[in-house]
Amino acid sequence: MKKAFILRLVLDLFAAGLLLFGLSYWWLGNTAHELAGTLLFLLVIVHNFCNRRWYGAVANTPKHARGLFNVAITAALLLAMLALLGTSVLISHALSGLLSAYGGFTVRQIHTLAAYWVLVIVSIHLGLRWPMIMGVARKLGGITKPNFGRTLMLRAIAIGMAIHGVWSSFELGIGTKLSMRMTLDWWNFEESVAGFFVHCVAIASLYICATYYAMGWSRRARSGTAIAENVHQ
Repeated sequence: MKKAFILRLVLDLFAAGLLLFGLSYWWLGNTAHELAGTLLFLLVIVHNFCNRRWYGAVANTPKHARGLFNVAITAALLLAMLALLGTSVLISHALSGLLSAYGGFTVRQIHTLAAYWVLVIVSIHLGLRWPMIMGVARKLGGITKPNFGRTLMLRAIAIGMAIHGVWSSFELGIGTKLSMRMTLDWWNFEESVAGFFVHCVAIASLYICATYYAMGWSRRARSGTAIAENVHQ
C-alpha cells in the first residue's frame, strides 16, 4: 500500500477530528476555534486537490443509485463547506474590524447550521467509502481471511454505536440544529467534555452505518434484478 495514500487517510482523519473540535466552541473558546477551523479548511483544500481527478470523471459516473447518490452527497458537502467558510469569515474575530457589519446573529445561526450539516454529510460521505476504509484496515492489520466471529463482533459494535447515535441525536438536539430553530439547550461542558465528543462520534456512526447498509441493500437489489433479467432473456 502506497505511503502517500496512507498519509492522505491520516490527514482526512485529522480533518474529521478538527471538525469535532470545531463543534465544541463553548469548550475551546474563540481563538482555538478559529485556529482549528483555519487548519480544517487547509486540509479540505488538500483533500480536494488530492481527489481532483474525481471531479473530472463526474460526467462518466455510472447512472445507478449509488453513483448518483455519491455525486449528490459530494455536491451537498461542497455547498455546506462553502457556507461554513463564508460565514466563518464574516464572524471571525480576527476580521471583525473589517467585516463586523455583516457578522450578525443570523450569520452565526447559519454558521452553526452549516457546521452540523457538515457533520451529517461527512458521515454519509464516509459511509459510502466504508468498504474501502475497511479494506485498508484489513491490510494494515494483516487480515487475509474472513472470520465469522470477528465479523459478528464488528457488526454488533456498529449496531450498538448506531443505536447510541439515535440517543445522542436527542441529547445534542441535532434536529433543532439541522433546522436552524432557536434553542438554549447547549451542551454543558462543565459537566462533561468527553461526553460531547462521544455523542458526536455516535451520531457520525449512525449515519455511516445507515449509509453503508443502505448501499449494500441497494447493491444486492440491483444484482438480483440483473440476474432476474438475464434469466428471462
